[in-house]
Amino acid sequence: MEKITSFTIDHLKLKPGVYVSRKDTVGTEIITTFDLRLTSPNDEPVMNTAEIHTIEHLAATFLRNHEIFGEKVIYFGPMGCRTGFYLLLAGDYHSSDILPLLRELFQFIENFTGEVPGASAKDCGNYLDMNLPMANYLAKRYLDNVLTNPKSEQLIYPN
Repeated sequence: MEKITSFTIDHLKLKPGVYVSRKDTVGTEIITTFDLRLTSPNDEPVMNTAEIHTIEHLAATFLRNHEIFGEKVIYFGPMGCRTGFYLLLAGDYHSSDILPLLRELFQFIENFTGEVPGASAKDCGNYLDMNLPMANYLAKRYLDNVLTNPKSEQLIYPN
């Protein structure tokens, strides 16, 4: 079997950033998949499921309600390795194109207080597995270390 694209990225060189993982054509539409890498793979601890789950609920809610991008959101969800998230958008985008959106999103997560949307037994299959304070912390860390003033190497996969 042929290796899929995401397994061809050198994860020993990969740092937190915003990367275009792939672009696919579905009918006449281009779908851009972004790799939102919050932690440095194989270098620092991965995120725990509770904070990942919290970020997922907050991000999915924010993105699908976004005035400009809401109708373009195909998917937002965690990577199995627990080092980041995938964001799929309808359209042909570069990493720099979505920085304003991601700043809005992660500021929303950083400052969110109260009940996490969908965090009830009726709405979620694992609603007790949430950690809002850690989600707030990780959002601030991503904003400070990546989104506020990204370096070019945080927007393009390493060779």
